[in-house]
Amino acid sequence: MIILRKAKEQDIPSIQNIANKTWPEAYGDMISKEQISYMLDKMYNKGELLSQFQQGHIFLIAEEDDKDLGFAGFSVIDSKNQVYKLHKLYILPQMHGMGVGKLLINEVVNVIKKAGGKYLQLNVNRNNKAVRFYETAGFKVKETVDLDIGNGFLMNDYVMEKRL
Repeated sequence: MIILRKAKEQDIPSIQNIANKTWPEAYGDMISKEQISYMLDKMYNKGELLSQFQQGHIFLIAEEDDKDLGFAGFSVIDSKNQVYKLHKLYILPQMHGMGVGKLLINEVVNVIKKAGGKYLQLNVNRNNKAVRFYETAGFKVKETVDLDIGNGFLMNDYVMEKRL
């Protein structure tokens, strides 16, 4: 049985491990190995993840039989308008299609609704098959963005939003 739990700082190595196993498969056809390596280092180094915990980001981990299968990370980005952002949602490749992502996204929505959130936004690469997953979960494309993330790399994303 899959259970969801709120992550603690001690879970950072597991979050890093899942990201490192997931990203090459998730993005290997869309961006270069160099960009994947750059982004993983930038977004998943211990200091950055610690900073996110300290800034109030909530991480949820899906586990089964004491094995972590995936995670979601989110935070409020506009408290006045009650807008939250799903910053991260990654599931181990061998668990894709098993409902783990749906469990995580549903729990994120439940937590945000309980906190009074009205909208949930996320960024997703325009060429990522996850766009369909998010559309099925009720997200709609709000805008198209090209973000300079440094080192000569761009993120070509959709900003998607779901009204809660």
